[in-house]
Amino acid sequence: MNMHQPFQAQDADTAPAPASARARQMRRAAWIALPLVAAAGIYAFTQRSAPAVAAPPMPTVTVSAPLERQITEWDDYIGRFEASRSVEVRPRVSGAITAIHFTDGQIVRAGQPLFTIDQRPFQAALAEARAGVATAQSDLALARNDLDRAERLVAVDAVSKSEVDRLRARVQAATAALAAAQARVRARALDMEFTTVRAPIGGRVSDRRIDAGNLVGAGDGASGTLLTTINALDPIYFTFDGSEGLFLKGKREGESKGSPVEIRLQDETDYKWKGQLDFTDNGLDPKSGTIRARAVLRNPDLFLTPGMFGNMRLSSGGTVKALLVPDTAIQTDQARKTLLVVGKDGTVSAKAVTLGPVIDGLRVVRSGLDRTDQVVIVGTQMAMPGGKVQAKAGKIEPERQAATAPSAPTGVSLSGQATFAR
Repeated sequence: MNMHQPFQAQDADTAPAPASARARQMRRAAWIALPLVAAAGIYAFTQRSAPAVAAPPMPTVTVSAPLERQITEWDDYIGRFEASRSVEVRPRVSGAITAIHFTDGQIVRAGQPLFTIDQRPFQAALAEARAGVATAQSDLALARNDLDRAERLVAVDAVSKSEVDRLRARVQAATAALAAAQARVRARALDMEFTTVRAPIGGRVSDRRIDAGNLVGAGDGASGTLLTTINALDPIYFTFDGSEGLFLKGKREGESKGSPVEIRLQDETDYKWKGQLDFTDNGLDPKSGTIRARAVLRNPDLFLTPGMFGNMRLSSGGTVKALLVPDTAIQTDQARKTLLVVGKDGTVSAKAVTLGPVIDGLRVVRSGLDRTDQVVIVGTQMAMPGGKVQAKAGKIEPERQAATAPSAPTGVSLSGQATFAR
């Protein structure tokens, strides 16, 4: 019996594992395989239930043929109003101011009395001159009587011919003295007339520079006392400077004296003041490269005042037929300006265009566009060159916009402005 005990112990070491150990191993394998099975199931479910991706719908854009209208193009300028005539009123005789016949800033007419200078010294001088005329007339009458008697006596040789010649010379001298006396009368009469200082032109008078009771002196230019100034306001001038480029453009397009101009003031949105080109200087300023020009306007109510700024546009020719598209339809491709057009098959293409000014929200297209092109006016962000779109018919209409002033007085745009022809 003792010999069989080791053998029994060896059988115990090599015996199979209990059932509980096998169960634990199976549970461990199940926990490891469960996530893999779940993931495979989810993947199979999603692949089986996902719908097919539909093709995107064709974009819809609004198209229209360009608007074709008659327009008038203008060039822009900035300038000032000036009086058509301006006079500094100075006395022509010296003396004391005795009366003033106007109020400061009044509208005066030509010949209206403005100042009165003390007339008494000039009245006395005129009376003296007239007395001199009477004396000269008396001397002339006596000389003529002596000459008549001498001529009757010379026939009987009672008077020598030399005496007759002397008497004739005396008559001529008396005639000359009378003429000089009469000239002195006219001069004194003018001085008497100049004691009433009158308005040389009609217009708006400035304030008085001298009050009654002050002495004033006559003289030429600055040596005479300045009494006041008068500006003629109807008509009124508008002076401006144009660049050499605009000058050349106007020359080639035939602009000349009489070309129409329109002006708006700084607080206005419309060009309501009408006039015409009146003068262009005979040369350009070599320092600035500009040329001075002038327009003339009617100003019956004297509203326009010298020194006021204004924005002027000068007609650059007659009316022309132009194609117009909404300014919002213009696209920029680097240095080019383009428009998107849609063909008959719905294909979008880009056309490079040359642009002009804006009229009521519509941009003038100078070249690059045909009148039959269907331009994309709404939905440009959805249209790509080379792609296809669904075109919907639209209509181009001008919209009234307020005018804007140039940003700086010296900024002049060669594109200028344009308006629809009336």
